[in-house]
Amino acid sequence: MRARLTGISTFALGTLLLPVLANAQTASGIFNLINTATRILNALVSLFVLAAVVVFFWGLIQYLMNVGEEKSKGLQTMIWGIIAIFVMVSIWGIIRILQQTIGVNSNTDQSFTPQGIVPRY
Repeated sequence: MRARLTGISTFALGTLLLPVLANAQTASGIFNLINTATRILNALVSLFVLAAVVVFFWGLIQYLMNVGEEKSKGLQTMIWGIIAIFVMVSIWGIIRILQQTIGVNSNTDQSFTPQGIVPRY
């Protein structure tokens, strides 16, 4: 039963991705696919950083409003929020350093174009 369900899921995913695969035959299709993936990842990173900031402020509210054991729980939530923000911003900085070292441009239109490659649209 599980194998049949996996086969159906794979078939459905393949059917949904068929237009993407057909468009990937040209260079512009590949660049459009990479640009779309880059925009989606940038939006997800922004949402994760926003969630970490919200967790930090939620811990701050818990810390200020409660007394005793609940106060330490708020402090722990704030610490985890700070750790999450630090890790995400650090990884983002490492990726930016690698992009500049390798020579990958991050244009203002959120496109991904390595140096020396000119896309033909």
